[in-house]
Amino acid sequence: MCRRVTSAAGNRVRIRDATMMAAKDGSQVVMKNNPIYGSRSTEYGADMGKTLRSKMKILPALWALAALLAAPAPAQQQPRAPAANDPGRPNALLAQSVVIRSLQIVQANTLQELIDEALKNNPEITAAAHERDAARHRISPAGALEDPMLEAGFVNLPTDTWRFNAEDMTMKMLGVAQKLPYPGKRALRQDVAAKNAESAAFGYSETVSRVIRAVKVAYYDLALVDRSIELVQKNKLLVEQLLRIAEGRYSVGQGSQADVLKAQTQLAKMEEELVRMGRERRTMEADLAMALGRGVASAPLRAAMPRLEEADLKLEELHEAALRQRPQLRGLQSLIEKNQKALDLARKEYYPDFDLRFSYGQRDKMPDGTPRPDMISLTVAINLPIWQKNKLDPMVAEAQSMREAALSMYGAQKNELLAKLRQQVAIAEQSRESARLFETGILAQARLALESALAAYRVNRADFPMLLDAQMSVLTYEISHAGTIAAFNKALAEIDQLTGKSVAEARSISTEGEKR
Repeated sequence: MCRRVTSAAGNRVRIRDATMMAAKDGSQVVMKNNPIYGSRSTEYGADMGKTLRSKMKILPALWALAALLAAPAPAQQQPRAPAANDPGRPNALLAQSVVIRSLQIVQANTLQELIDEALKNNPEITAAAHERDAARHRISPAGALEDPMLEAGFVNLPTDTWRFNAEDMTMKMLGVAQKLPYPGKRALRQDVAAKNAESAAFGYSETVSRVIRAVKVAYYDLALVDRSIELVQKNKLLVEQLLRIAEGRYSVGQGSQADVLKAQTQLAKMEEELVRMGRERRTMEADLAMALGRGVASAPLRAAMPRLEEADLKLEELHEAALRQRPQLRGLQSLIEKNQKALDLARKEYYPDFDLRFSYGQRDKMPDGTPRPDMISLTVAINLPIWQKNKLDPMVAEAQSMREAALSMYGAQKNELLAKLRQQVAIAEQSRESARLFETGILAQARLALESALAAYRVNRADFPMLLDAQMSVLTYEISHAGTIAAFNKALAEIDQLTGKSVAEARSISTEGEKR
């Protein structure tokens, strides 16, 4: 009897089943063309029936293994419970609970939903927004005049009579005073505040870009670990089938105890790997929740594995876009302009300010009743900026140093930006090429090698370690493939932040939210 099972790679695996005839009591069994037990037909007596029934335990395991290899998607099954005397049983149970918990979260969160949530709830973005608003509110006061001074009193009151009508110069005074900066100072102060607000606005945009990048990176890390857990769980079921095959062959004397122990050891290693991945998943989920601004009692998160999308990664174009759009660089440009305005303002301090005073004096009538006319006063006072060496020159030197520091910082950030762009473009291109190699060659060849090793093992042309190594190679390549896709998308997230594309995405999200 011959059956074919189509594998995930599209190849057919031929599984030969023996044609068996057996009495109900197992006294006679005729086996033909069974590659495990040989090609000759043999009749056994009733004393051999028990041995043959032990041999027949291998065939269901082979059928189950072939079905798992042919499955296009990982089966959602519970892992095999370890024996009670298994020293790795606590870790196995913990690993199983981690895997089951991850599989129970059916609905994965979309990346766009989480970005929307982060833009609304992340405290760093909220703080940056308040700082931006505060800087904007400082613009108008910076160019305003100081508050005027109101004065009231009396002048020239004689101390011998204490009378207001005794002397002609005695009067009750009411006055107002206003300080007036030298022309141009108020405008420069307002320009300094405006450039500072502009820099704060770019700082807010940079914070938004950084948070979006953090959400994307954490999301892709979580998606990778979820995919890795899924792959390890699937391959763990396959290794369990291999263990049953090894146990069946060992029970009839056709296999070695070393094969059984090797399979058990590999299962224990996979259970330990699930424990490690579960620990990493909790850490990555916490990082994503922090980027989202969620509290301790937040809903569980699950990420969908991203796709390998096409992206134009021309370094020159990306560099030009970064110089135009990167909020950090634009903020530094605003800082340079602010420091230039501050330098111009410091040079204006060599010119005096004005203090304008106007007062009105009311005089009483003379003792004989003759009226006295009231009097007014108008005075202008100026400060004398004579302390140039100790006060004004250092102020100008400080402003010049601040401007040069901003220019140097801008140059350093440009160099760092170009270096990071080169690095991330290289990572993205290498990850994309690796992922395509896995998809077009490595994975298909590894699966074919596994099917070939399984077929050879059934006819005693391959040993058990070769079959197990082929199975673990498939697992390693599948996890590596998922890792390259995640690395590619993480590199794109870094490039988006470096070029300022994340800010444009955030603005489009905000616009759509306002329309809704």
